[in-house]
Amino acid sequence: MRFSYYVALAVLAVIGVGLAFTFEKPVTDSVQHGYRGTGMVQVYNRLALEGQAPVNRVPEAQPPVEQAGQPASAVYENVKVLGNVDANEFLRLMTAMTEWVSPDNGDPNQGCAYCHNLENMADDTKYTHKVSRRMIQMTQHINTNWKTHVQDTGVTCYTCHRGQNVPNGIWFDGEQKGYTGLVGNRAGQNIPAPAAGLASLPSDPFSPFLSREEEIRVIGGTALPTGNRTSTKQTEWTYSLMMHMSTSLGVNCTYCHNSRSFSQWDQSSPQRNVAWYGIRLARDLNDNFLDPLQPVYPPHRLGPLGDAPKSNCTTCHQGAYKPLYGAQMLKDYPAFALPPAQSAAAPADTKTAATKGEPKGLQ
Repeated sequence: MRFSYYVALAVLAVIGVGLAFTFEKPVTDSVQHGYRGTGMVQVYNRLALEGQAPVNRVPEAQPPVEQAGQPASAVYENVKVLGNVDANEFLRLMTAMTEWVSPDNGDPNQGCAYCHNLENMADDTKYTHKVSRRMIQMTQHINTNWKTHVQDTGVTCYTCHRGQNVPNGIWFDGEQKGYTGLVGNRAGQNIPAPAAGLASLPSDPFSPFLSREEEIRVIGGTALPTGNRTSTKQTEWTYSLMMHMSTSLGVNCTYCHNSRSFSQWDQSSPQRNVAWYGIRLARDLNDNFLDPLQPVYPPHRLGPLGDAPKSNCTTCHQGAYKPLYGAQMLKDYPAFALPPAQSAAAPADTKTAATKGEPKGLQ
C-alpha cells in the first residue's frame, strides 16, 4: 500500500513538472489599429512572431547589372514574356527566380533544370516552363491592376514561393468532403479542417468565396425574408472564411472590424477596405490565371477532383499581417511591375472587375 502511494506521488510529480514547463505566460505586445477609444487592439505573441521571422526573411537582392542595350527577345530564343526587358536584366531576373522557386540544392532537377531543358533552354516541353510564364504575367497583372490591395509594395515570385517549388497555402476542390454517416449529412462542416481554424464551421470557405463570386453576408438588408439570403448556415460559411483570413494574417477580428458593429463600414478600420479588395483579387487570380492552367499540369500536380492548385490568403501572407512584413522587393525588380502583354492579360474589363460593387463609402 505504501509502495503504491509513493508511486502515485512520483507520477504526479512528473506530471506536475511537465505541466510547469508546458504552459507559460506569453510575452505580448498590444497595438492599436482602429480608431482611438474603440478597443480595436491587436495582441501579438512575441514568441510566435519570432517563430515567423525565418519564414518572412527576405533574400538579398541580386546585384545590379550593366545594361546590354538590347532586349532579351533579340538575344534569346522563344522569350514570350519579358522579351522587352534588357538582355542582362533578363538574366538577373532569371537568377532571382531560380533562387526564389527552385534553388540549386544539389538535386539535378532543381535550379535552372526545374523549368528548362539544359541542352536547349528555349525548349517548351516542360510544364513548369509554361506555368512560369503565366505566373510572371499574373505577377505583372497584380502589380499593375490591383494596387487597391498591394499598393506600391507589390509582389514578386518570392512573395508566395519562398524557396519552394510549390507555395504553402494552395488549395483544391474537394479536399474536405461533407461525409454522410450515422449522424447524417455533415453539410460540409463538423470536420476539424485547418481552413476553418479546426472549428466545426464549414471546412471549405474557398470554393464559394475565393473562386465563385458568392456574396459574403451575415446581416440581412431587409426585415422580411424576400430577397434576404441571410441564414444561420450562410453565417457559418462567412465565419469560416473570416477564420481563414484571421489565421492567414496572424490577427484577430478587430484588425478590420469594430466589434460594437461588425457590419458598419464607417466604424471599421482602413484594413477592412484592403481585405475587401484582397478577396476579389484572390477570385480574379483563381478564375483567370490559376484554374485555367489545369490542362498544363501533370496528374500528380492536380487535386482530388482533377483541378489545378489555387490561391488563398495564406499563399501570400503566411501568418503575417503583410506578406514579408511589407518588404518592398518590387523596387529591386521593376520588370514585374510592367503591364502584361495585352494578348496575355486577364479580361479586358479587369479594371472594372477590380472595382465594381465597391462597398458604400469606399473611395
